[in-house]
Amino acid sequence: MHKVVFRFCVAVAVVGSLVVFSTYAIGAEWTKRGEYIFNVAGCSLCHTDIKTNGPALAGGRALVTPFGSFFSTNITLDVTHGIGTWSQADFNRAMRQGKSPNGTLYFPSFPFPSFTQMSDEDISDLWKYISTRPTVARPNKPHQLSFPFNLRILMWIWRRLFFDEGPFNTNDKMSSAWNRGAYLVRALAHCGECHTPRNMLGAVDRQRELGGNPAGVDGKSVPNITPGNLTGIGAWNESEIADYLSTGMSPDGDFAGSVMNEVVNQSTSKFTDADRRAIAVFLKALPAVRLKPTKL
Repeated sequence: MHKVVFRFCVAVAVVGSLVVFSTYAIGAEWTKRGEYIFNVAGCSLCHTDIKTNGPALAGGRALVTPFGSFFSTNITLDVTHGIGTWSQADFNRAMRQGKSPNGTLYFPSFPFPSFTQMSDEDISDLWKYISTRPTVARPNKPHQLSFPFNLRILMWIWRRLFFDEGPFNTNDKMSSAWNRGAYLVRALAHCGECHTPRNMLGAVDRQRELGGNPAGVDGKSVPNITPGNLTGIGAWNESEIADYLSTGMSPDGDFAGSVMNEVVNQSTSKFTDADRRAIAVFLKALPAVRLKPTKL
């Protein structure tokens, strides 16, 4: 009888250990995936006030635009100022639909028009990872926008005109590398939010995708990254594009400056080699857009 009890206890202990180990392994895996998604999406770049050495993800970074200054929000789990009361569904709604838990419509300074194309798995892993970040009780700064762009109700009209809810659609005629690059550029890394010119209402001009943004970021123009030889990166090969994303050094020996320097340091340098190569494949296949050249 004692042997039976002993064997039963051993079996329970073994099974319990396997369950704990398996749970830990699964948790470690999604944490690793979530951190990667977090870096590719550049969350810390916008939601940390780097210029004043603000606490991570506590918001407050200014985005200066022709419509006024937008300030990023606190996305730590602080209950009062952050997203501590949110559920996974609330986070999904923000990313997919550009809506807060109470239905408030976000301004497109938050790049939900790109994030809407993210996969369910990537959004879920990102939420789980953000949920592990330190909580910071820092109040959000109100946007400083000129009239009538400060009227959030106008976002209903803007969305009808310019917002198409996801998901990302693959192109069966293109390679897997091209499709991965398209997903990264158009959705997760949302490159077009800075590198594509915008119309007078602040919507990206999809007919000139990645052709450069004269209005720029913080008053500085953003360059054309299509294959045009005169105004884009047509002279760059795939390896040179991938190397630039890794090191910030262009083929002529110059280095990324301004915001792009931050993007390289905190985001693209942390991509896998395969993802940087996929972006290069996608960019080289784009139609050339000819806009006034600007420095990378």
